[in-house]
Amino acid sequence: MRARAHPVRAGLRRGILWALLSCCLSVANDSAKLVVTVPVANLYSTPAGNSDVVSQAIYGSDVEVLEEQTSWAKVQTSDHYTGWLSLSETRRLSASEPSYASSGKVLQVTGLSANLYREPDVTEHRPLLTVPYETQLELLAEGKGDDVGWLHVRLPDTQSAWIQQGDVDSDTHALSIGESITLGKRFLGVTYTWGGRSSFGFDCSGFTQMLVRSRGINMPRDADLQAAWDGVVVIKRKRLRPGDLLFFGGSPDHITHTGMFIGHGQFIHDTTNGHPGVQISRLNDQPWSRLLVACRRIK
Repeated sequence: MRARAHPVRAGLRRGILWALLSCCLSVANDSAKLVVTVPVANLYSTPAGNSDVVSQAIYGSDVEVLEEQTSWAKVQTSDHYTGWLSLSETRRLSASEPSYASSGKVLQVTGLSANLYREPDVTEHRPLLTVPYETQLELLAEGKGDDVGWLHVRLPDTQSAWIQQGDVDSDTHALSIGESITLGKRFLGVTYTWGGRSSFGFDCSGFTQMLVRSRGINMPRDADLQAAWDGVVVIKRKRLRPGDLLFFGGSPDHITHTGMFIGHGQFIHDTTNGHPGVQISRLNDQPWSRLLVACRRIK
């Protein structure tokens, strides 16, 4: 079973990165920032497109530049994760330019995906872009007359587009545990993608991280780091409540998978076991009962 965290990629190397987070965050106020201009941008372990994907950044999100090479930048995302991003998939923000979708009225994509069009019509042209869940967009104006039900938005590359009102919401709020579990079930069947951090394809820790983020909590990226995070407390299996996090592996020091307990002996997770994708499994079933090594509750 191939899972998000393993000793080569997510063990010592990622553990050191998180332990040294304070150093990573000590960046200059005038440090360069990039905004992602493709639906989903892969972050690689090295500045090469044939290296392994370590995470992703979605459309409109900004990343902080730590280092640059020809056509590549080593960046840090909002969850303090680092990786190499192709400069062709970004636009550089000027020193005085605010982050995209950081002011004014901001919309958030609420569906698993949403199409952006050049005009308020789904038939005239193919979509300009299809963006994933959680994408944030800057509202320019609401459609009027024949365009009622459409919203005009500014894009991070400074162009504009139209999106249907039913695809977004401007009144986003932190979800309750129950609401986050309901949200998770909307993703059932979405395929597993190694390094995935979007509704186009998550990996196990990316999916769990998204569910926790929906509650307004920014959690570490990898499963082993999530289990060791100071934002959780250790609990026993018999004390599990909906919303608690489950960690699986060969031992507590070798965590390779994660999911969220949803009650009635079940948990939701993104796994390659059986059919790859988001699914609900029973904790008492194998291999899960045998592989469960840690249970955590968000503080």
